[in-house]
Parts: sequence; C-alpha cells; structure tokens
Amino acid sequence: MNTSNIRLSRRTVLQRAVAGAWLAALGPIARAAEREPAAAVPVSPVMRRVSLYISHALRNPLPENVVEHAKHHLIDSLSAMVSGSHLLPGQKALAYAKTLGGRPEACVAGSRLTLSLVNAAMINGMLAHADETDDSHAPSLTHPGCAIVPAALAMAERKQCDGMTLLGAVTLGYDIGTRASLALGGYAMADAGRDTHAIGTSFGAAAAASAIAGLSETQVRHVLSYTAQQASGLSNYARDLEHVEKAFLFGGMPARNGATAADMVASGMTGIDDVFSGERNLFFAFGPKSDPERFVRGLGETFEIVNTNIKRWTVGSPIQAPLDSLSYLIKNNKFSAADVEKVVVRVSHQGARTTDNRSMPDINMQYMVSVMLLDGTATLEAAHDEKRMNDPKVLEMRKRVELKGDDDLQKALPRRGGIVELTLRDGRTLRHHTPDVRGTPQNPMTREEVDEKCYLLCVPVIGKRRARELVDTVWNIEKLRNVRALRHLLMA
Repeated sequence: MNTSNIRLSRRTVLQRAVAGAWLAALGPIARAAEREPAAAVPVSPVMRRVSLYISHALRNPLPENVVEHAKHHLIDSLSAMVSGSHLLPGQKALAYAKTLGGRPEACVAGSRLTLSLVNAAMINGMLAHADETDDSHAPSLTHPGCAIVPAALAMAERKQCDGMTLLGAVTLGYDIGTRASLALGGYAMADAGRDTHAIGTSFGAAAAASAIAGLSETQVRHVLSYTAQQASGLSNYARDLEHVEKAFLFGGMPARNGATAADMVASGMTGIDDVFSGERNLFFAFGPKSDPERFVRGLGETFEIVNTNIKRWTVGSPIQAPLDSLSYLIKNNKFSAADVEKVVVRVSHQGARTTDNRSMPDINMQYMVSVMLLDGTATLEAAHDEKRMNDPKVLEMRKRVELKGDDDLQKALPRRGGIVELTLRDGRTLRHHTPDVRGTPQNPMTREEVDEKCYLLCVPVIGKRRARELVDTVWNIEKLRNVRALRHLLMA
C-alpha cells in the first residue's frame, strides 16, 4: 500500500472539513456565493474597439499631414521639458528626482539624471508643464503633450525603438487621451470638481506606453483598468500659486499613471477585462454626463493631434488671443505705449476669471497686456519675471487695462477668441478681434514658427548648437534609429 496516498487523502479530508466549518460560520450569503459564482462580464464593443486599436496602432502608417502635425507637437513638448527644467516647478521636480532610485532607463530633460521608466515619465511630465507653453486640446479640456510625450519617451528609451515608433505612439496617445476626457464628460466633469487634464491624459499616456511595449489586446484592457483605478485629480488647481502642484497634476501625475499601468501589465500583472462596462464601471463612477460611445467616435479616421493647439505665446490660454490682437495692432498702426490712454480686453467669462490680476505673471492678463504694449512682444523671460510685475512702468500701464468677460466669446468656447480695444491720447480708437488664436487648427502656426519658438525655448538651457540639432532631429524623426540618441540633446 502507498502510504503517501493515504496521507494525501487524509489531508484532503481535513481541508474539506475546515472549509465546511468556515462556510457554516459565514452563513447563507457565503453558501449562495459558492453556489453562484460571479458571471464574467462580456467585453463591451467600446472596450473591444479601443483595446484592439491601441494594440494594432503602430502597424498602420499615418497620413502625411498627421505625421507633420505630430512632429510639431513632439518638438513643442520636448522643448517645454527642456525650458521647464530652469523654472521653479522644474527645479523642485529635479530636486525630488535626485532622491529617487531605480534602474537608469530614461533621461530627464535639462539635467544629467537617468531614472526608471516611471520616475522619468513623472519628472519630465512636470518639466513639460512647468510653464504655460505646452499644447492644449480645447474640446476635451486637456493638455495632451505634457503627459503623453514623457510617458512615450520613457518607454521608447527602455525599448530603444526608432523615431517613427515614438511618433506613432505619441499620435495614438493624443487620440485616446482626448477621447477619454470627452467620453467621461469633459467640461461637465471639470465643473463637478474632477480634473480633465490629469484624468483624460492618463489614458493617453497609458496607450502610448502600451503600444511601444508591444502589449496585446488583452493586456491593453488590463492596462486601461489599472489606468482607471488611478483616475484622479481635482479641478482646484487654480489655488496653486507657484504652479508646482499644477505641473504635477497636468503633466507629472498622468505621465506616471500611464507609464505605471503599462509597466505593471508588461511585467505580467493582470486585471479586469473591461473597466468600461459591467457593475460599477468607469463611466458609472464619473456620473451621468459620461458618454462611452464618444471614446470610439472617429477613432482611426480623425486624428486628434491635428485638432490640438500649439501656443504661440508662453502664457495661459485665455491670454493668447488678446496678445495676438495687440501684436496685430502694434505692427499695423503707429503708436507707442505712452500714447495709450485705455485698453479694454474682452475674453470669455471663464477666461476673465482665470486671468484677472493673478499672482503669477504668465497667467495675469493685465500684466501680459502691459508687457506687450511696453515691449512690442511677450517673451518667455517677461512671462516669468515676477519682479517686473512691480516695475513702476508696468504698474502704471496696468492701471489703464480693463478686463471684461464677454457673452459672445463665452458662447464661442471652446474657441478661445479675444477682442482688444485701444483708446489713444490723440483721440484714435483701435480695435481688433481674434476669433481663432494663432496655433489653433483654424489658424495654425507654420513649421517655421514652431521651429523658432522651440529653438528659442531650448537655447538658454542646452545652447544654440544642441538646440538647433534637437529641433532638426525631430523634423527628421523618420531617420532616427534609436530614440536614446535624443539623450545627449535633451540633457544639460
């Protein structure tokens, strides 16, 4: 007789006896659960389409015009990372980065640091939104580039992929991130106190990182579930007077969340097959304004990176149109700042509330308008010169600036228009209306304009030669065999 079989049989009997005792103790609810295990939730059409699209996106060539737009946004985001390293939020992020450990997988712009995938994504995300220079997608109320590009870049460095793989993943991230915000309720979600900038772009960052990692359709579903579990952020960021928490909220956190979700699943972790449907799903949690179908509307046909704005001026979005109008008036009329008796600036009510005499120069309408009149332009330096906010000449000019919310401009949102009306001391009145800001899809910046902006942002940090090489490399990204070649251009 085999004694091992006897021992096994006795062990089995004992285990069953213990289990029975626990079941009896737990009562009828536990017994019912044992009899009726939870039914599997079928994968919804929305999840099936989204996960399939993400897992196959890099196999499909992009239209030529989409490639060109993607280059614009990639270099815009990279230059924001570089320039952001010298600003206060960037400096605080870099100080924190020095305390982080992990394998050196990806570089941190404007520094000599290489960090783990997740940490590099987070820090570069903060750098990318250390300023108000990064891009924005008005319909979804998101800033895609500052979250998606850092996550994609970090995964691209780990995988040592080529330039077009990075570009394709970034384009994918814009498609998923903007649609996620719209599907979750967009502006209604923001009104309810949840931050669209962090939540929507977390999904975009996750999609980009997942595509580069080569995850399967099933794995992508798990990535989206882990992303949903991290969906967070409050729309009270206006209280942040130093832009540090805002840099984390808009850029660092969603880049980290997306990279984390992709990294976890790539390492073998599994999750819920469909967080979009079934009991207590993502859209249920985010309220009645959610529209799951919005996630897939136009997917694969309309590329949202084409519908994303690039800022001409390194200031908050509501200030862009007034500066465009002032720039036009200055160039086409003969007058000086001393000739100006009164300035009336009209933007949406929302824009007026956001920019009315704020403590930070780059989101202070009265200050930036005064600087434009005094200097004839609005530079990055001026937009971050807190001392100049108290300059007597600036203070005197600010007294002449009146900011008004406008009903028609409010109704026109998400188009961020602006009107400037000047009354001159010689009796002349000048008026200019910018219905579509320079850099929007309706009034796009040229490659030359984007080139100049990004080059000038990078020069103070990495010098003229490397700034020129960085911009030129992105314009020719299809020739880049290994994304790690960008390291020596991005790092200080």
